[in-house]
Amino acid sequence: MARLLRRYGYESTRQTGSHIRLTTTTGGEHHLTIPAHASLRVGTLSAILGAVAEHLKKTRDEVLEELFA
Repeated sequence: MARLLRRYGYESTRQTGSHIRLTTTTGGEHHLTIPAHASLRVGTLSAILGAVAEHLKKTRDEVLEELFA
């Protein structure tokens, strides 16, 4: 997930245990903490996509399409 979010300018700023802190300055500074697991739960993925979409002023479906298409 962290690799996919690089498309929006997110870079890893630190890692504590199994969580990665990502930061972007695109559209203003935004921080996002995601688990560094091989697979994410549906609710966790939905929350991450929602937070990114809100920051970028896009719909969650637009972000989903851009990341996974």
